[in-house]
Amino acid sequence: MTNNREPMLQLKDVSTVVNAGTPNETTILKRVNLTINDGDFISIIGTNGAGKSTLFNVIAGSLPVASGQLFHQGVDITTMSVEQRTSFLSRVFQDPKMGTAPRMTVAENLLLAAKRGEKRHLIPRHLKQRLPELKQLAASMNNGLEQRLNTATGNLSGGQRQALSFLMATIKRPDLLLLDEHTAALDPHTSQSLLHATNQRITDDHLTALMITHRMEDALTYGNRLIVLKAGQIVADFAGKEKQQLTLDQLYDFFED
Repeated sequence: MTNNREPMLQLKDVSTVVNAGTPNETTILKRVNLTINDGDFISIIGTNGAGKSTLFNVIAGSLPVASGQLFHQGVDITTMSVEQRTSFLSRVFQDPKMGTAPRMTVAENLLLAAKRGEKRHLIPRHLKQRLPELKQLAASMNNGLEQRLNTATGNLSGGQRQALSFLMATIKRPDLLLLDEHTAALDPHTSQSLLHATNQRITDDHLTALMITHRMEDALTYGNRLIVLKAGQIVADFAGKEKQQLTLDQLYDFFED
């Protein structure tokens, strides 16, 4: 049962080191502290090398911390494996090819995601019974995905495949959703369409999400919080009215040397 008195996720003095013990040893995240509350939708911006992907890798468990701790609803998950964290965390990557099975149909991929964590038996009659529900879910992306339920995922457009990845990541309503520049590989129109659908689903389902973006306009538009990462540290964390009143020029100032 969710303990609403605890933050959804906390990073306490988290640091990461790569190439430890070699002349190329580098500290990427530097004593990062971050509290993510239930229902937060946080946009994250920063230059290349600022630590954005490292932050996601640490949260997802694919990169160990050198020091510090991570807590999920008050429970220490610092040493928890990637596989264990998938019970409460989902991630959508920049590459539309990641996160889906290309030879399986759209409907089969969605059913597989719906059964994540259960014994997997892909029985056709179960799939048929759930087609109306899956069609309605696919229609929420507003890109024609619902018309392609029986199409092999490898034959979808990049935008439709990324929309499918997003649906698969959210179908079981994870405690925490990581969006790793999930629209960066798409054309501007498709990107904005997916962002709108993303925002709608996060809002409707009251999801807690972090979204890395390289477009500062999108960081201003989406989410209730905006975090700026620079040289492995959080140098700004805007929320509520403060975020609403932010301008592009103010954000650009963080990227001046």
